[in-house]
Amino acid sequence: MAMKKECVAMLLAGGQGSRLYALTTKIAKPAVTFGGKYRIIDFPLSNCVNSGIDTVGVLTQYQPLILNEYVGNGQPWDLDRSFGGVHILSPYQAKGGSDWFKGTANAIYQNLHFIKRYNPEYVLILSGDHIYRMDYSEMIEKHKKMNADCTIATINVPLEDASRFGILNTNPDGTVYEFEEKPKNPKSTLASMGIYVFSAEKLYKYLEQDAKDKSSSNDFGKDVLPKMLAGGEKMCAFEFSGYWKDVGTINSLFDANMDLLGDKPQFDFAKVEWKIHSRNPIAPPHYIGKTGKVNNSIIALGCEIQGQVSDSVLSYNVKVGKGAIIKNSIIFSNVEIGEGAVIDHAIIDEEVVIGKNAKVGENVKDNKIAVVGREYVLGDGEVIQAGQIVEK
Repeated sequence: MAMKKECVAMLLAGGQGSRLYALTTKIAKPAVTFGGKYRIIDFPLSNCVNSGIDTVGVLTQYQPLILNEYVGNGQPWDLDRSFGGVHILSPYQAKGGSDWFKGTANAIYQNLHFIKRYNPEYVLILSGDHIYRMDYSEMIEKHKKMNADCTIATINVPLEDASRFGILNTNPDGTVYEFEEKPKNPKSTLASMGIYVFSAEKLYKYLEQDAKDKSSSNDFGKDVLPKMLAGGEKMCAFEFSGYWKDVGTINSLFDANMDLLGDKPQFDFAKVEWKIHSRNPIAPPHYIGKTGKVNNSIIALGCEIQGQVSDSVLSYNVKVGKGAIIKNSIIFSNVEIGEGAVIDHAIIDEEVVIGKNAKVGENVKDNKIAVVGREYVLGDGEVIQAGQIVEK
């Protein structure tokens, strides 16, 4: 008898992340740094392994180099398996010419051969740009119990935000009777999280239909789910109540990092029983010098601080010169900040050099966030205004 897996997870990590501007010019969105020592993709990968799912296909497309290198053989997440494990799946040239993934459904359709190798009963579809901690095995259990064809994870959103999401209208037992993509007048506040469990055979059937439909945009939310509903398939909502943030914009990425700070952080990633795994560089312990001061901040390994840091998140190997002031900011790894520099309401990408007495986020109003892209060099005394985005 051929070996099989009960569930295979497919992680959509190909997004260009255009709303993250300079942060994703040279890097795929799921590989963007988060919380000092993680990258966004660590969260869904850790959720998989913590939920007992050990076979994950990571679908990449846009600027996949850093992401591929980072995921590697999956060892940090205990996903280096001889049967299963983590696999990077890039678009490849088929006989009929080269095919970029056209939409989320098309990306999975092009990789059905990967899923079928494991002959699973269930397929879990995940997004690569959310920060959350979730036990997918509970969702799969509900899917089985309800004898559903598709189960959609949902979260309650404020009514004024509901028109930004796919909204599910459900019966009292949790079955879905209507699915509205970004409705102008939402009837409920149950928003789809873009996390789906499908019974494998149904997924194959509807993806094959969708691929043949020339008018389809090949998207789960817009095309496949409404078609399943119209086809009379049983669809259920799985309500999730924990912390969840889509970090697809500069502001949401900034806010999610800030949610880690304070005496009672909104998102506490230090839970021992649900560990978030990551591939960490080797670095010496951080060092705070005589002139250095740190308040309400996260400081990763290898940092050397001679200036003042408050309400900020610093990733690996950040050097902060004497007299420099960093506040309300997120600094990615391997950044040098010169003496006397002032950084406020900013996100500074990897490998950036900030000159002496330079200013980033000058004249902050309306919480506008300045962004300095990867490998940018800001000269001594130069100024980047609040809300300005610069890249090399």
